[in-house]
Amino acid sequence: MVRMSAEERRESVIRAAMVEFARGGYKGTSTEVIAKRVGVSQPYLFRLFPSKQAIFLAASLRCSQEITEVFRRASEGLEAEEAAHAMGEAYRALIADDPDKLLMQMQMYVAVASAEASGDREFGEALRAAWMEMYDTVSLALGADIDEGTTFLAYGMLINVLVSLGYRPDHRVWNGFDHSVQSSE
Repeated sequence: MVRMSAEERRESVIRAAMVEFARGGYKGTSTEVIAKRVGVSQPYLFRLFPSKQAIFLAASLRCSQEITEVFRRASEGLEAEEAAHAMGEAYRALIADDPDKLLMQMQMYVAVASAEASGDREFGEALRAAWMEMYDTVSLALGADIDEGTTFLAYGMLINVLVSLGYRPDHRVWNGFDHSVQSSE
């Protein structure tokens, strides 16, 4: 049996945490379930990460980075409308292939709002910075057109909400999207 290094185990924890937090949220996910998914003890988990919040933050940052990279790769060498279309298609493919990323995004927003409501503004700072990197990536791909960037991200959030709520592709709420959006869901 090959032993994993601490860094490899840490990576396993981040991947497992993304799935578990996506499905159960910050408050609804125990570190025990994450440790079990990875195949380590809870004490070992806390040798890799100092707290549950640190695990959630690492999983959230990874999720944001991966989505930003999807946009970056999709728009590479393209401009404006072509970039918007390519990023939209890449995002829809990501949702179809890895819906936990979409759910993790939604959990991130809830966790930041909850933390800030209890006075913890620091937690949200790192996630806002990661979101701004995504915003800037999209904006630059669209020629730094604020209206286009805002529209693209607004549609993305609407897609997140509709998919999170479980609306099937043939439901009337999808009528405002073109056919390629509906067929990807």
